[in-house]
Amino acid sequence: MKKRHFIKLYDQCASRIYRFIYLKVNSPEDSEDLTSEAFFKFWKNIKSNKEKGLNNKKINNPRALLYRIANNLVIDFYRKKSRTELAMDPDDSILTKIRDKTDLGAKVRIDSDMEGVKKALGQLKDEHQSVIVWRYLDELSNKEISQILGKSEGATRVIVHRAMNALKKNL
Repeated sequence: MKKRHFIKLYDQCASRIYRFIYLKVNSPEDSEDLTSEAFFKFWKNIKSNKEKGLNNKKINNPRALLYRIANNLVIDFYRKKSRTELAMDPDDSILTKIRDKTDLGAKVRIDSDMEGVKKALGQLKDEHQSVIVWRYLDELSNKEISQILGKSEGATRVIVHRAMNALKKNL
């Protein structure tokens, strides 16, 4: 992978990788560190493969590889720290946009609903949290998610379905 391709990938994925990590670790500083570490490890992986004489085209989906690296970094992060509450939106931009367009009664209901979703999502297994974020917030396909998880597409569809059912039960 050439530097310009890496820069393009960074520009396309950095905010999504950051959001995914932030939703898991709930700390802007840790999220920034883990995001930069994810891209560093990705670049190191590419360079290592090149030095070994491996063709970089073997990386079918660089975005899936980035999410896999980010997911592994989050797992390592929690091995070192205790689990904290899940955050829905790092800068509350989604809530701000919704609040600006609604009346006060609707704002209260939306805030209550978002807190309920946040709490319900926080009660799910890590894998279920991740697949919901990837599928519905980051809009990754089941194929991409299966590459991240290292599972078949069929197994991934089942995991997404079970995650949504678990989320519905928690709501």
